[in-house]
This record gives sequence, structure tokens and C-alpha cells, in this order.
Amino acid sequence: MMLWHGESHSTNSWSVKCLCSSSAAGQLVFEDFLRTEYSEENLLFWLACEDYRKTTSQTEITTAAKRIYAEFVQVDAPRQINIDCVTRESIRENLSQPWPNCFDRAQGLIYGLMENDCYPRFLKSEMYQALLEQAEQQ
Repeated sequence: MMLWHGESHSTNSWSVKCLCSSSAAGQLVFEDFLRTEYSEENLLFWLACEDYRKTTSQTEITTAAKRIYAEFVQVDAPRQINIDCVTRESIRENLSQPWPNCFDRAQGLIYGLMENDCYPRFLKSEMYQALLEQAEQQ
């Protein structure tokens, strides 16, 4: 049975990155799962960083960087991600002249959190099992 990005569920080898970037249905189910754990900000931040990295106009980069910082990075942000203070401060310092990779360290930390913590729980969840059953029926 094929799920996301040509991977078979039986190997359980497809990664969070594959899940998040190649399947709208899988991404939505994973986001719903994260919402039940009060951690959907992780996926939303990761996706925002993926979009940000594709931005080419310096004006758009600056605007997007400030939006991502305000929504996810700054202390008391509405969807504050769990990153260390050194990474948070480094991003803040770079907001005056952001570059396409200025969120890479934070994005890597959040990816690691999802991959090692949230994703294994997702694979054991009822939501994931329902998604597998739906895929098998197709």
C-alpha cells in the first residue's frame, strides 16, 4: 500500500519531512494530531520556514521574517515554539537584515522535536490508524 511520496507504510520509514511536504491529507491529519497535543505550532512553524526559504524578494523576506518571528519565535508569541534562548536571540538580531536561511537552526530543532517525539506518537495514534485504513480501501 502506498501512502506519501511513494513510500510503503509497512516500513514506517517515511519521515516527518516527507509527510509534511508531500501529502496534503497526511499533513492535515498530522496537524490535527498535533493540535490534540497542543503542539501544532511546531508543524505550522516548519511549514512557514519552508515557504520563507522560497521567498526571493528582499522586501518579502523582511516582511515574512518579521511575521514568523512575531507569530512563533518571540517570547510570548501567539504560537511560541520551544527553542533555546541563544537560537531565539540570534534570530531576533538578524531581523534587521534577514536572509533566506535565518530560521534554519530553529527549524532544525523543531523538526527534531517532531521527528523524535511527536511523530512516533502519531504513528501509534488512532488518527494514523484511521488514515492507514482509508489508504488501504483506496
